[in-house]
Amino acid sequence: MPEVLRRKPRRIVVITSTSVFSKLHSEDARERADMTSLRAAEDRIMRACERAGVEWTILRPSLIYSEGRDQNVTQIARIVRKLRFMPLYGRGNGLRQPVHAEDLGRGAIAAAISPAAANRAYSTTGETITYREMVGRIFDALAMRRRFVSLPPLAWNAAFAIARPLYPGVTPAMGKRMVKDLAFDSSEATADFGWQSRSFAPSFR
Repeated sequence: MPEVLRRKPRRIVVITSTSVFSKLHSEDARERADMTSLRAAEDRIMRACERAGVEWTILRPSLIYSEGRDQNVTQIARIVRKLRFMPLYGRGNGLRQPVHAEDLGRGAIAAAISPAAANRAYSTTGETITYREMVGRIFDALAMRRRFVSLPPLAWNAAFAIARPLYPGVTPAMGKRMVKDLAFDSSEATADFGWQSRSFAPSFR
């Protein structure tokens, strides 16, 4: 970062995550620590830019995906292909706003040249759908019939304990978030630099 600032750019655009809000009080200690570090990094970047006289803009997307390359939608697709169904914590009706990486890239360019976006942070989110519907559209993209198994908390915890060795990156908190609304308002980003995100219709072909 210091090397970048020494070159005196007009604007630094930083992409972080809405998880600085949604996971800051997670029951998972590692997630809490990661989000505390990310929020601290945002603060350091803002202060460093201000000292150097450089404008900054922070974009906070939620659930970034790029078919075959991400750790969100692509991971769900792998589970669906392997199990032929998707286990859900409860009804899986928490809200999600998946954002394609290409849209985020275009948004970053638009933010970089927008006077209104100087020294501001934005949520840059996509179409609002339930977690269940998001997974359903992944089934559709894989040309598979939508099949869900809704599990109550006790059954979820038992199933998770059995499956955990197969999915080491998955935590119990991830399941419980399936019923939590993780939706944020991106209207200010739309107003200030024309933020737009495509509807969620992934393609794995």
